[in-house]
Amino acid sequence: MEKPVRIALDAMGGDFGPSVVIPGANLFLERHSNVEFLMFGDREKVSPFLAQYPLLAEKTLLRHTDVSVGMADKPSQALRSGRRNSSMWLSLEAVRSGQADCAVSAGNTGALMAMSKICLRTMAQIDRPALAAIWPTMRGRSIVLDVGATIGADAQHYVDLAIMGAAMARSLFELERPTVGLLNIGVEEVKGIEEVKAASRLLQEIDSPLLDYRGFVEGDDIGRGSVDVVVTEGFTGNIALKTAEGTAKQIGAYLRQALSKNLMTKLGALIARSAFADLKAKLSPREISGAVLLGLDGVVIKGHGGIDADGFSGAIEIAYGMVSHGLLEKIRDMMSIANEPVAAVLGVGFDAEEAIERKADPA
Repeated sequence: MEKPVRIALDAMGGDFGPSVVIPGANLFLERHSNVEFLMFGDREKVSPFLAQYPLLAEKTLLRHTDVSVGMADKPSQALRSGRRNSSMWLSLEAVRSGQADCAVSAGNTGALMAMSKICLRTMAQIDRPALAAIWPTMRGRSIVLDVGATIGADAQHYVDLAIMGAAMARSLFELERPTVGLLNIGVEEVKGIEEVKAASRLLQEIDSPLLDYRGFVEGDDIGRGSVDVVVTEGFTGNIALKTAEGTAKQIGAYLRQALSKNLMTKLGALIARSAFADLKAKLSPREISGAVLLGLDGVVIKGHGGIDADGFSGAIEIAYGMVSHGLLEKIRDMMSIANEPVAAVLGVGFDAEEAIERKADPA
């Protein structure tokens, strides 16, 4: 029998803690039987929810801790009070020690990033991890990063994001040469902040069989699926993500109102129910319910803080897929290959802006 995937869960993370984590895990278990859960949280708060799902309880090892990271805690505060004994830290430590194959938390993003970097550390050649979201588009799916791990980026970090995103797209979508675009306020080369323009010039110099840079893309290109990988920094990416979630819920609410307006619309909804079911699936929060904390030496998924049970099951689904496809090893291998042409462009010991100046004026 195939070895089950063991998933560590931060049961206290997110706005709703175990009231969402437990039913979300049960929903996931209904789709996948070859899985075990290692759950960390306050036994008195978690056990009543876990008792409602006997099969999940059989598949779960609950480890008690009464320490949790608050959603409003600063990363430094979370590290002082929750390092080594919080439900978030312990779920990450389970990955580091090999007790779990991956970790899922809907907790504080800044704290999760800080703890993950300390506990698991980053892959070689990666300075800062990034949150990479799997984004439903009109032509399939795309990778969007960063969607909230770190605020701000220099040109070098944008290039790192592009390489990591392309590596993930190659593995996840089985693409030979994923297309990559930099999110900007326009497609013209003169537009945007200096860091984005500098990164674009660097990416234009990289002639890699693993990455096809297509230049700048705008906000509406994300949903259109104009490129396989959309690169931006965490502030802008997080706003884009929350806007997409809100818009999906808004469209769903409008549709429900319209279909229940009168007898004729209700009859039309009944006739077209299969089409509406397909639309609901495409707009479901499960499609963008979690993001991969990419660049770490371990698989960590960040679920959104206000997630519901269905959404949390989707975040677990992403973690399960990452492990099942062996993406961590594939990304590590491809990062090593992809960084060779990057190093050739940047030059050893120089930052991105200085490398551009040196290429323009070698003397």
